[in-house]
Amino acid sequence: MEICHLPSRFTFSADKMRKANLFETERFFLDAYCLLPGQEQKAHSHAAEDKVYLVMQGTVAVTVGDETQTLGKGMAVLAPAGASHGVKNESGAAAVVLAWMAPHPSFK
Repeated sequence: MEICHLPSRFTFSADKMRKANLFETERFFLDAYCLLPGQEQKAHSHAAEDKVYLVMQGTVAVTVGDETQTLGKGMAVLAPAGASHGVKNESGAAAVVLAWMAPHPSFK
């Protein structure tokens, strides 16, 4: 059994958003995105993969398609395959977002 202690994997960088891979198989991956104020994952899309964002700490603005919503701790959103999506920390505090993607884009 593989166990991950989440808080120990949350690391931040003044330069850019940090990603920490928590779990990965040929079917999916789960990353932690650690964002300081003003940092973001620019909007992009995946033709054949779904992504779920789950806010673990702080608040972030999440864009899916043409809609942007502010999400706080415990809130999640689905970015279906083909939909443009991104996340930005517009708050004054650090934020952590878990990101699941399936199927794994590297194992097609």
